Amino acid sequence: MTPIPGSGTSPVSLELGDLQGGILSAYGKRGFPRGRMLLFHMEQPEAGRAFVEALRPLVTAALRWPEHVPRPDCTLNIAFTFWGLVGLDVPTRTLRAMPDPFIDGMAARAPVLGDDVGKNRISQWDNVWQPAPSRPKPHILVMLNASVDASGSALPALEAMTGRVLAAAAATQGKLWLMDGHGGPEPRWQELSALFADEGNGQRRPSPMEHFGFVDAVGDPVFDGQYPGAEEQEKCRGQGAVDGAGNWRPLRTGEFILGWPNEGQEVAGAPMPLDFSRNGSFFAYRKLHQDIGAWDSWIETSARALGEAWGIAEPEQARATLKAKMAGRWPDGIPLVRAPDWASWKAAQARLPGMAASERMDYLTNFTFADDPLGERCPMTAHIRRANTRDMLDPFGRQPDAKKRMGSVLNDRRRILRRGLPYGARGTGDHGIVLLAYCTDLFRQFEFVQQQWMNYGLDFDAGNDSCPLVGAHAPGARFVIPAPDAKRPPFIAGGLPQFVATRGGDYFFQPSMTALRMIAQGMVDPT
Repeated sequence: MTPIPGSGTSPVSLELGDLQGGILSAYGKRGFPRGRMLLFHMEQPEAGRAFVEALRPLVTAALRWPEHVPRPDCTLNIAFTFWGLVGLDVPTRTLRAMPDPFIDGMAARAPVLGDDVGKNRISQWDNVWQPAPSRPKPHILVMLNASVDASGSALPALEAMTGRVLAAAAATQGKLWLMDGHGGPEPRWQELSALFADEGNGQRRPSPMEHFGFVDAVGDPVFDGQYPGAEEQEKCRGQGAVDGAGNWRPLRTGEFILGWPNEGQEVAGAPMPLDFSRNGSFFAYRKLHQDIGAWDSWIETSARALGEAWGIAEPEQARATLKAKMAGRWPDGIPLVRAPDWASWKAAQARLPGMAASERMDYLTNFTFADDPLGERCPMTAHIRRANTRDMLDPFGRQPDAKKRMGSVLNDRRRILRRGLPYGARGTGDHGIVLLAYCTDLFRQFEFVQQQWMNYGLDFDAGNDSCPLVGAHAPGARFVIPAPDAKRPPFIAGGLPQFVATRGGDYFFQPSMTALRMIAQGMVDPT
C-alpha cells in the first residue's frame, strides 16, 4: 500500500515552540522510560498562578531534539482539570465554552465509560481520585518523564525536578498542596516505569512490553505536521487515513490539536480568546489495573480447551494462539492479518531481524481488514480491530470499483493519541498502565471508542460482547474465535473475568505555552 501521491511535505507547519511536549510523540519511546505524576489542589487563585508561573520556565515544549534545543534529562508538563481552571479564576465566558465531558469530569461520566459496574466501580478507585464531597478536587497535574542510566535507574534529574516542583508548591505557604492517596508503595504521587529487560552485567534496558506480555502501542495515529518532511508520508502508512484503494494520508491535525482543521474540514468551536485554546489538547487520564493472576489462570485453562478443540498439542502454541486472537497481534506485535497461525508467525519472526527499522514498522502497521471481512484471520472483536477499525466499517468495502469505497472514513474521527507508561511490578498487586488518551473532542473520540467499541459489540456483529482484553466483562462474558478451517468448530472462550479495571482518573486540558503564560499572569480575556 502506498501513500496518496503528493509532494511528500506536510501542508501543516506546527508551532512546535507553542505546543507542550508529550503530545506529538510518547516520551517512553524517546528515551524517557520513567515517569512521575503529581496532583495538586489549590485554595487560592493567586497561589495557583504563582505555582504555574514558577514552573512555566521548566515546561518542555515540542521542539525537536537535538536540532532546536538540547535534550533534557527530565521533562515537565502541566495540565488542568475543569475545576482547576475555575480555581485559577479563568473567566466564566471562557469556561462555559469548554466541552461537556471536561466540565463534568471522568467520575460523572462513569455510566458512559463502563466505570459503574463490577471491578470498575468508582468505589474501587485510588483515594486521590475519589469524588466524595468531603475530599478536595484535583486541580493541577504535573507530569515528569526521565531518562535512565545503564542499570535502568532514573537519573538524579527526576528527583531534582520533583524537588523544584515541591519547592514551588511550598512557596505558596499551604495555599497549594500536593495531594496524596495514590495506590502503590508511594502515596504522594503515581510512579510510572517501562518494563525492563536484564542484559547481564548489571545492565537493564527498557522494553516496549506491558504486563500481559504484549508489545504495547505498536500503532498510533499520524497526523499533518507531526513529523518533518517525507517522514510523515512514510509513517502514515497503516497509521493514518486510508481510502478504498489502499492509499494512505496523515489524519487532520485538528483531531488532536485545538485550533486546526479536523477531518470534518472545520476548526471546531473553542473557548475564547482563541490563543487560550489554540495548540492545546484534552486528554483522559486513566489508571488501569491489570489483574495478572486472573489473566494467567484464565489463559492457562482456556488455552488447554482451545488445544483440545483445535488439535494443538503444544501448550505454548495454544497459549500464544489464544492471546494473539484476543489482541489481534502476536506478543511481539506481528498482526494476525499478516501471520494468522503459529507457523506463519514463526516464519515472520525469522524475517524481522533482517528488516530495516522503517521496513519493520511498515510490516507491523501497514495493513487493512478488507481482505479479512469475516474475521477468519483476526477475529472481528479482537482488541486491535476495536481500537482502530481501519477500513472494516466501510459500507462500500466490497464494491468492485475501488473508487466507490470509503476506506477508513467512519474511523478517522474516532482516533486518539495513546500516551503513558506501565506502573508497578508483578507480584506487588499494584500493576497496570496509566493511559493518557489525547484528542480534541473527548465525547466523539475517547468516549465513543470506550463505550461503543470497547464495551459493546454491535458494530462487530457481536451483540453485547465487549473487548476481550480491556472491556467491562459481565458474568458469562465470552469471546468467539472463528475456526482456522472447515474441519474445526469455532472456539467460544467463555467465563472471561475482568482483566483490566479502572483505578482512577479525570479529564485534563493541556494548554499551549502561550495559554500557560496567560493563566499564570491572570490575563485570560475572552473579549
